[in-house]
Amino acid sequence: MSTKIEASAATASSSASKRRIPPEFNIFLVLIGIALVYEVLGWIFVGQSFLMNSQRLTIMILQVAVIGIISVGVTQVIITGGIDLSSGSVVGVTAMIAASVAQSSTWPRALFPSLTDLPAIVPIGLGLAVGLLAGLINGWLIAKTKIPPFIATLGMMVSARGLSKWYTKGQPVSGLTDQFTFIGTGIWPVIVFLVVALIFHIALRYTRYGKFTYAIGANVQAARVSGINVEAHLIKVYAIAGMLAGLAGVVTAARAQTAQAGMGVMYELDAIAAAVIGGTSLAGGVGRITGTVIGTVILGVMTSGFTFLRVDAYYQEIVKGMIIVAAVVVDVYRQKKRKTV
Repeated sequence: MSTKIEASAATASSSASKRRIPPEFNIFLVLIGIALVYEVLGWIFVGQSFLMNSQRLTIMILQVAVIGIISVGVTQVIITGGIDLSSGSVVGVTAMIAASVAQSSTWPRALFPSLTDLPAIVPIGLGLAVGLLAGLINGWLIAKTKIPPFIATLGMMVSARGLSKWYTKGQPVSGLTDQFTFIGTGIWPVIVFLVVALIFHIALRYTRYGKFTYAIGANVQAARVSGINVEAHLIKVYAIAGMLAGLAGVVTAARAQTAQAGMGVMYELDAIAAAVIGGTSLAGGVGRITGTVIGTVILGVMTSGFTFLRVDAYYQEIVKGMIIVAAVVVDVYRQKKRKTV
């Protein structure tokens, strides 16, 4: 009898230790495995180290920062059981509008020659406001008209891209002030990404906002019965996602020191892929910002690794598409396994 009790206690202890292991640990192991594969292939086919080149790693981190900012917002949307296809287009339109106000020869100085350059907070705030407005429209359409998130955000994707082209008749915007472009220099994009990730990691795990977000994604009817204002919260989640896409547009324009209507193309798919690779379930109710950060880095490592191995860009897109499909298949398998437990 005592032997059975000891065995039962050992099993319980083993299960508890498994639960203490963060779900992102396996994703982190995948990241290490991918990096090591590129390291080995680098020595075989290129004769160089992939991991020991600090300049390459720095460029890689800077490249994923913008996608990471978007993916933090997209993760929250997916946790509610929704989707946001408009992020890339919102990046484009916010980059154009913010950059046009950040020009050294923007319209106020044409009217008032003695006026100095506008402080950076003005174009940055305007970019965030444009993104917030786009997110509010998405959220309102989804919450109030009950149309599927796919359709609502698809409409915003097309409209925002058209607006970015119309705004300057397709012409690029350049001549940006040093104050504005400063946030895109050095490691500032990475700092912005990490700060955003930390803020919403805390918000999702330790605040009512996070509890409501997970509750809606797990069971929207139960969330409504428990007293959650589902419609108002969905509008809030989509507004935050839009605002973060606007922030990504501002950082993109500042980093490039110019803005073009084609900025942000396909960024929404990269952000969704980063979230899903990081363990966020497309079925809703499951996901963490820490996993999304690791998923974003995985995408960056893969893109940088393909370039390092001189793999053609067309093949890179094919492989990226296969990875997205594979991540969704794994997510479906996890959902089935969770239901059978």
